[in-house]
Amino acid sequence: MSESLSVREINVGLDFGGAVTHVGRLAMRERRIYFEYHPDFIAQGLELSPYHLPLKTGVTSFDLSLFKGLPGVFNDSLPDGWGRLLFDRLAMSRGVLPASLTPLDRLAHVGRHGLGALVFEPDRSTSGSDDLINLDQLAQQIQQVLDGSADHVLQTLETINGSSAGARPKALIGLDHSRQQIIHGVDSLPAPYESWIVKFPNSHDGADAGAIEFVYGLMAKQAGIAMPEIHLFSAQKGAGYFAVKRFDRHGAKRTHMHTACGLLHSDFRTPSLDYKDLLNLTAALTRDAREVEKLYRLAVFNVLAHNRDDHSKNFTFLMDAKGQWTLSPAYDLTFSSGPNGEQSTMVMGEGRNPALDHLTALGHQAKLAPSLVQSIHDQTLSALSRWDALAKDHGVASGTRILIGKHLHRR
Repeated sequence: MSESLSVREINVGLDFGGAVTHVGRLAMRERRIYFEYHPDFIAQGLELSPYHLPLKTGVTSFDLSLFKGLPGVFNDSLPDGWGRLLFDRLAMSRGVLPASLTPLDRLAHVGRHGLGALVFEPDRSTSGSDDLINLDQLAQQIQQVLDGSADHVLQTLETINGSSAGARPKALIGLDHSRQQIIHGVDSLPAPYESWIVKFPNSHDGADAGAIEFVYGLMAKQAGIAMPEIHLFSAQKGAGYFAVKRFDRHGAKRTHMHTACGLLHSDFRTPSLDYKDLLNLTAALTRDAREVEKLYRLAVFNVLAHNRDDHSKNFTFLMDAKGQWTLSPAYDLTFSSGPNGEQSTMVMGEGRNPALDHLTALGHQAKLAPSLVQSIHDQTLSALSRWDALAKDHGVASGTRILIGKHLHRR
């Protein structure tokens, strides 16, 4: 850990699952971070971050007030929430103050094992193992950390968290086709394992948080939302652990990921986006009306399902090796409240109580056919009407089921 304090430069690479392509170099001088593309990468014409880090020669630097001066595309690679807490706790256990760690120190810790296709050198990440994982034991260790103890398991938990973001504890796992065998999933996985993420409740969640998110995933699929594979693992305590297949990994192949937060340099902690901004971004980036429709469907679901934590880090775009962008499958769909109870992402300027009228206007803004807009509304409402039955089937607590049901019926 003490070595990481010496990181002054980072070589950035791009790994789509073959040879690593050199992208450029980050350097830190007197607290300011500078970046320069490698000339050979510029010649390839792959725009990793077209709005705030376009392909051009010369050195670029950014305002220190956002992402501590790191370009948004590289900030996307850093863990936050639970992952940052683990790394900071681990640093303190080794006598290093988290405040002394720079963004470059943290990128070196991500190394070659981050989400997406970006890789960083020096690589000071920690590899996992092929050992089997017991989710109930992992949940107990996580709870000990949340309670402020268990320094002896910090390294293990920090390693299997990888660079995943979000407030809830997570583990990157390898899952076989039978969904019975679970191993560490940070590194490249042996056949027949596939890359998944499993979530655990945090100190503010109920024991049925995993079941709620699983039911929301089922309803989202019914509503026509593009979703990854999902699964609900059984648990000794609570209704189960929610798991989702990673969309940045397909065997040995990797996909470049970029959040709306990083693309637009929009701080997700101070929400200011409107869904019309996201629709415009989707149209400009993908140049595909089908992707615009996918984003609109997601907006309708989030609003009608009372998923108000729909901030700019919860929308991700994927770029393949040819430079083609698409909207990622949906993720982090669950019953939630936003800042002061409002929708984190507004709908045509309305955050307090966006309704079907606002969603209709949004659809027209996106130039979607009125019949399609109405069809999406109807399909979403039909999917949400299944909440009560699905929640009962998957062990959501009665009080929680009734509370969420009341909010959904208001729509």
